[in-house]
Amino acid sequence: MLHLASQSPRRRQLLQQLGVEFAVIEVEVPEHRAADELPLEYVRRVARDKAIVGLAAIAESAADAVVLGADTEVVLDGEVFGKPRDAGDAVAMLGRLSGRTHEVISAVWLVARDRELAAVSVSQVRFAALDASTIAAYVDTGESFGKAGGYAIQGRGAALVEHLAGSYSGVMGLPLFETARALREFAC
Repeated sequence: MLHLASQSPRRRQLLQQLGVEFAVIEVEVPEHRAADELPLEYVRRVARDKAIVGLAAIAESAADAVVLGADTEVVLDGEVFGKPRDAGDAVAMLGRLSGRTHEVISAVWLVARDRELAAVSVSQVRFAALDASTIAAYVDTGESFGKAGGYAIQGRGAALVEHLAGSYSGVMGLPLFETARALREFAC
């Protein structure tokens, strides 16, 4: 049985698109990047940590369980943008992304008792040049909160995106192509 170790409603919706049956395990994993940790390594580690914690939570009740952990982060100039702490933080993030291209790294990690498999998607997202009133109006929608980089490409944040090269679903939080391929390899 597949289990999704995530609190994200977007990941649940995306995984449902693949038509696989799964249960949800809500996990709490610290998301703190080490000083010398590269953004890609950080995202992969957090995705793996979520899967491992999820597997540990159900290991006794589901010996044949497969757990999927995922993490998605916005990266600009080597800096990982987490989720904004408040409106001021969201405004600052969006201001820095304005008129620039950033990376969105999304990692998927599958674990079972005897094996692991990882997949990664890296997308390039270019924001249009945004003025202060556009940023403020977007932050006022409340959509910035709980989203890496302070925006939701699947919502009103789509109007901020001038160009996307890569995985739309990866930017949302779960790269479907990579996830489907990993699930096939894992025989889920």
